[in-house]
Amino acid sequence: MMRLFKKPPYTKQIAIKPPEPAPDRAGVAIAATVRNEGSYITEWLAYHRAVGIRHFIIYDDGSTDETVSEIKRTLPADSFTIIPWSLRTVDVSSYQILNSQAIAFSHAILNFGRHYRWMAFIDADEFLLPKSGKTVEEALLRVNGFPNVSLPWHMFGTSNHDRRPPGPILENYTMRGADPLSRKKNASNFKCVVDPCEVTEVSIHHFKTRLHGENTCNDVGYVTTRKGRKSPAFYSSGALQLNHYYSKSKEELEAKLARGPASPASRLRYETRVRTAMASIESDMVEDGQMIAFLNRNGIKL
Repeated sequence: MMRLFKKPPYTKQIAIKPPEPAPDRAGVAIAATVRNEGSYITEWLAYHRAVGIRHFIIYDDGSTDETVSEIKRTLPADSFTIIPWSLRTVDVSSYQILNSQAIAFSHAILNFGRHYRWMAFIDADEFLLPKSGKTVEEALLRVNGFPNVSLPWHMFGTSNHDRRPPGPILENYTMRGADPLSRKKNASNFKCVVDPCEVTEVSIHHFKTRLHGENTCNDVGYVTTRKGRKSPAFYSSGALQLNHYYSKSKEELEAKLARGPASPASRLRYETRVRTAMASIESDMVEDGQMIAFLNRNGIKL
């Protein structure tokens, strides 16, 4: 009997030829896709500038709020690039939707990557917390040059806020899921920091590099396979931690659900995934004040 295989709804993996490094390449750049992040993007930008990010490559997916004007108001003109990115493409032979975020990340590497030692691929609700040194670049010294670094999400929930509280996200949200490698549904994943001049395959949560294939390392240089990232032996946040402020307040969580998905997922599937993730996160919480301690230690005001 012929077996029929259902094709995946969209393609996330994109193969590329790595760019040649510029002779003077240096520093860390962030590439991110954003849409209607005006309420919080100022804090995200200011914080990451304070931890040494050299350049922001922002793919704006049709924002209708103050996102773009806030970026221009917050950052020096030479420290950001904004690219309109209302991209919806389908492969005509397979009818698969091509993931716009993965295409944006590929574009960032191919067009800007040669100028930077590292590129981080994170969202506007994710914050890189150096725990070894004062900057992200200093923290990355712990990986000893390995070109593909995977950072597990540290998933923060509502911290018992019904409505948006005054003040910065980083000070208001301190309760997170206890296990960053949790096997509970939708409660864990990774984002990556890579050497852009070594990348041969791009996706949202994992990269491949020229000499090491799918192998990746944690923030202190422990190397494993993509699958091996989920082992307890891989977990570390000793040098660099990725905080994901997933829901913010309960009111903002409901607003997030009302907006619906940015991806091709159906609204019902999206809501189910988000509510499942929240249940998983808040079923076992710990207090994590390391971000506040870092801000206070380094005199960073947001």
